[in-house]
Amino acid sequence: MPPKLVLPVERKRGEPALTESRRTVVCSRGGTCEAAVDASEISSLLEQKDTFVWLDLQNPQAADVQLLHDEFQFHPLSIEDATRHHERPKLEAFEKYYFMVFYELGYSRDDQRLRSQAIGLFIGTNYIVSVHNQPIATIDETIKRWQNNTAEFGNDAGALLYSLLDSIVDDYFPVIDELAERVEDIEQQIFEHFQEEALQQVFALKRDLLGVRRVVSPERDVLNVLIRREVPIFERNTILYLQDVYDHIVRITDSIDTYRDLLSSALDAFLSLQSNQLNQIVKVLTITSIVLMCDALIAGIYGMNFEFMPELHWRYGYPFALGLMVVISISLVLYLRRRKWL
Repeated sequence: MPPKLVLPVERKRGEPALTESRRTVVCSRGGTCEAAVDASEISSLLEQKDTFVWLDLQNPQAADVQLLHDEFQFHPLSIEDATRHHERPKLEAFEKYYFMVFYELGYSRDDQRLRSQAIGLFIGTNYIVSVHNQPIATIDETIKRWQNNTAEFGNDAGALLYSLLDSIVDDYFPVIDELAERVEDIEQQIFEHFQEEALQQVFALKRDLLGVRRVVSPERDVLNVLIRREVPIFERNTILYLQDVYDHIVRITDSIDTYRDLLSSALDAFLSLQSNQLNQIVKVLTITSIVLMCDALIAGIYGMNFEFMPELHWRYGYPFALGLMVVISISLVLYLRRRKWL
């Protein structure tokens, strides 16, 4: 009888999240598929040497936490980290398993918001347990890839881990592309149209880039540890595949750093343009003040109430004063233009 792979019933994208969702995958060395098994069978399945178990928990409840403790005998601290969903990406080695925290990233075009979701992974010799709070389409994609590439990758924890991490990291690239488009839009707003609201968009985008950096940077360290440390539960060729995921993470990190530098340059340019615009306004106001100050000086002189001021009784005194103001104003403007201050 050929060995069998037991898979869960797949959830369609867009369906509402269940209050509690539990999936169990049993994968033997042959990779044939059949219906999902009940969680009560996990104990007996783990004892079979030729069987691989994948348990996926969505929105784990108290019974699920108890299952992790009783059936798999996971450490309470790692269970707490897996169910908390706000942990930093990390890799911890325990006596019989490894615990990893990785993040799924997504981007909404409607409200231009970045979303992230933690995935806790328990990795043993013949099992992987994944824990997450909301539905993750990457899990469904990994199931399909696992079915199609069983012969190539083998049926072990390392192969499934590679398939899962590769799918997660591949989903980062559309997020990076969306952020890159926003960077280009902001640059156009600054240099072509000089829109004031671009400043708010710059800070919002810098926040999103920082959020991605906080996820990707520690994940790069996690993968670096995996490919450099000898992990007894992985087959030798698994490290080569994890190296590919690591290369993708490094590429994404470099892209984020590049976009952050571009955004910082755009912000500096925006502030420089704004400062230059303000300087132009101040220059015009200063020149206007100088011209009016000279006119005010003439008006002030002839506005003094001294008894002996010949021009006060002169027939052409008024047009003379106005003409003097005009001549001085024009002379000042010509002088400033000659000095290239205007």
